[in-house]
Amino acid sequence: MPTTYADLIASVRQNIRTVTLEELRERLAQEDKPLVVDVREKEEYRDGFIPGALSVPRGFLEMQIEKLVPNKAAAVVVYCAGGTRSALAAHTLQELGYAGVVSANPGFVRWKDLGFPVEKPPELTAAQRARYSRHLILDEVGEAGQARLLRSRVLLLGAGGLGSPAALYLAAAGVGTLGLVDLDVVDASNLQRQILHATSRVGMSKVDSAEKAITDINPDVKIVKFEERLDSSNVERIFAGFDVVVDGCDNFPTRYLVNDASVFMNIPVVHGSIFRFEGQVTTFVPKAGPCYRCLYPEPPPAHLAPSCAEAGVLGILPGIIGTMQATEAIKFLLGKGNLLQGRLVCYDSMRMKFRELKLRRDPKCPVCSDTPTITSYVDYEHFCNMA
Repeated sequence: MPTTYADLIASVRQNIRTVTLEELRERLAQEDKPLVVDVREKEEYRDGFIPGALSVPRGFLEMQIEKLVPNKAAAVVVYCAGGTRSALAAHTLQELGYAGVVSANPGFVRWKDLGFPVEKPPELTAAQRARYSRHLILDEVGEAGQARLLRSRVLLLGAGGLGSPAALYLAAAGVGTLGLVDLDVVDASNLQRQILHATSRVGMSKVDSAEKAITDINPDVKIVKFEERLDSSNVERIFAGFDVVVDGCDNFPTRYLVNDASVFMNIPVVHGSIFRFEGQVTTFVPKAGPCYRCLYPEPPPAHLAPSCAEAGVLGILPGIIGTMQATEAIKFLLGKGNLLQGRLVCYDSMRMKFRELKLRRDPKCPVCSDTPTITSYVDYEHFCNMA
């Protein structure tokens, strides 16, 4: 039994396998490259790391590794600054059942001195690390994911019932740029459900009111305001440069216009709709699944689809649906989770029940099929009135 630290390290080194830095570099250039785990502290990792390395500080190794690397037969290379912490980490992983683990010896300091490739994580300020700390500890987000959100651009169609919760949560999450499209002004009747706005801002344009609310939550978010009504003449100008569209429209002509622009410009749309006590959410990803026209080849007659002003809406309902839309947008931007692509979630607030319906791409869809018959914008008011 080892009696000193030196004895412990010597014993550990006798019971693990090591790989030289030259060998590691060669293995990383191969197609079946190993998984590399950096066991240094986060501050060390931020100064640079071996490209593709997964950061798991030594103090968290036992708690996190099985979630991050569930395959215990995988080839794993652990490294630290000089080779000591990685030796202890390799020994621990062997005890946890990882059969293919080796320790890089020496470590990153020598790797850097040799001029081997070094990657640096995205730069976040101290204030950003504090603000987004609960994101940074999520493996599915982390610093790289948060940096991606900060670079992302989301367009919100409507600063009303659905756009309000979506905008607030996207801003709080750190989406770097939010576009707001709305021509209306704040009315007292909006305040029952449109939480972006306030009594003190009744009469103010909705995009200006929304900008004030969003800036109060996260002043780092850039707001791009489009105080205009979306139509065929401006849709491509407004959509240009955005990564994903959150659709909070409340009329069918605009929904069909949004769908066609989404397909023509290859921009995903997170669709939401509400009616009285019920709501729906889905995500349309062009070329990868159905589009809005696959779901609704033609709009329903006007008497079957009255507006919220005519039929009413539970004030809490858009908060639930809009928050789900924000969740879909975040998942898309991070490239994580399963999107509602090809699935329609229906929510009944009175029965507190969710249903999921499968959506299939229509092989004869006039817009997204392999042989589309609609290849440019149409008169959407006329199309909906004809229906």
